[in-house]
Amino acid sequence: MSGRFDYGLIPPDSRVLCALSGGADSMYLLCRLLAGAGRGGYTVAAAHYNHNLRPTAARDEAFVRDWCRRQGVELVVGSGDVAGAARRQGLGIEACARSLRYDFLERAADCLGCQLIATGHHAGDNAETVLMHLLRGSGLEGLCGISPRRGRLIRPMLTLERGQVLAYLERERVPHVEDESNTDPAYARNRIRAQVMPLLEQLRPGATGRIAAAATRLRVDRDALEADSARLAAQACPSPRGLSLPAEVLAAAPRAIALRAAGALLARAGLGDRAAWREGIVALAAEDRPSGGLDVAGGRVYRAYGELIFSSCRPESPPPERPLEEGKTYWGDWVIAARPGRCPPAAYAGPGEFYLKPAGYVIRSRRPGDGLRLGKRPWKSLKKLMIEGRVPREERPAVPVLALEGGAAAVGGLGPDRDALATPGKRCLHITMRRGE
Repeated sequence: MSGRFDYGLIPPDSRVLCALSGGADSMYLLCRLLAGAGRGGYTVAAAHYNHNLRPTAARDEAFVRDWCRRQGVELVVGSGDVAGAARRQGLGIEACARSLRYDFLERAADCLGCQLIATGHHAGDNAETVLMHLLRGSGLEGLCGISPRRGRLIRPMLTLERGQVLAYLERERVPHVEDESNTDPAYARNRIRAQVMPLLEQLRPGATGRIAAAATRLRVDRDALEADSARLAAQACPSPRGLSLPAEVLAAAPRAIALRAAGALLARAGLGDRAAWREGIVALAAEDRPSGGLDVAGGRVYRAYGELIFSSCRPESPPPERPLEEGKTYWGDWVIAARPGRCPPAAYAGPGEFYLKPAGYVIRSRRPGDGLRLGKRPWKSLKKLMIEGRVPREERPAVPVLALEGGAAAVGGLGPDRDALATPGKRCLHITMRRGE
């Protein structure tokens, strides 16, 4: 594999921030960026972050400052207490250093008016990343390695091998500094670089380039799957309960696409995303049961008969029991209005409006043994009536029940018990039960 610097990642009239450590890779990156700036129609600035982790850190900063001054490159320098931050946040040194460094690069890019941030990752870094992800049991996403572009980050050196970088620096007599921590065997990546990669090259010369090339091919497959899953996820529609998608849409999709679509839907609904939750959502879509659900960070995903609901609100405990009073009474998402009067010729106007016999009703959630006689139908339990009415199990506890000591007299969305209806011409309570007023 003999790669080339990818100037195609840099559009004309843009400004690029070079992440400059002073090491061989970043010095190569800066030199190639500067070399292409004239014909590419872009400008270059640099940023150096001092991690304060090594005795030679000050040397590196001084080297970078001097080089940029002599080359006329605008430079911004930052520093931080990585070791202290790692202790406070409970992170490893490498993870914390990376987080602080990229935070600094984002701020520096904003400060210098840069639309892009270029880093010096090359084919060897990409191959090492793929192997590390493979050892962790990663799926396709991890095996895609380092992306050439992610947001404003670009990696124009990903097809170049380390030997090409060093040969260029020697030919052009470009100095650089060495970070001694890059050879510290305490870090897993360094052991892969120093021990595993040379062995692979010995067994199969060119292994580094082929692994990096394989990651490139896998990214093509990944992008196709992501596009298909995005089209599937786009079929979801907002609803009062949250984001709603027919379960059959997810169930019918190939598993690789369904899992990615589940992740896209979680993100769109503002919910947390984990592999286990994606698996659970796909299983929920494929079930024959009309109900079921799982808690996720920020909310809940549940099945409401043929729909999957991605809700940012977990079902809350129903409001406490309270007496029905004249006027409007608010109970959860429901508004129950009661007005005394005379019953008209028809005591039943609909499931949300009817006339009840005057009594001391209370508003509460359903209880075991509750049931209704709706119209001329025989008595049925509320559970069966709610199933027939396709009331999602997740929402049943929040449906208001107007009750007396003898049991339910009326239920939101279902209507009144026939024995509770007022007699035409007699005193009554005019009841309306509406949701979401």
